[in-house]
Amino acid sequence: MIKRHTISFKHAFVGLAWVLRTQPNYKFHITLSLLSILGAWFFRITHIEFIIILTLITMGFVIETINTGIEATTDAIDRKIREDIKIAKDVSAAAMLIFAAGSLLIASMIFVPRILFLLGY
Repeated sequence: MIKRHTISFKHAFVGLAWVLRTQPNYKFHITLSLLSILGAWFFRITHIEFIIILTLITMGFVIETINTGIEATTDAIDRKIREDIKIAKDVSAAAMLIFAAGSLLIASMIFVPRILFLLGY
């Protein structure tokens, strides 16, 4: 049983290494995540706000990973332009877009008042 879990972890780390190496969106997420964490430290946000930011970061990586998996799977099925595959890719990309918009709104509610205060507004 432990061996099966070890193999599962190995495959998960291989997948993570692949997305980090090949997916530009992952690099963008890492950059924004680091900026968010630095902003959290700089503005000394509350513990609860920090948990919210970390949850958003984690969920963003999860959704992007699922989106990438769906894209890779549909590409393995057929590389030709097919309406059913296009819909699958578009819908999975839409999930990331919706999450990113919501995350931006939530992060703005945490950071914008502090930025405005810092600027004297």
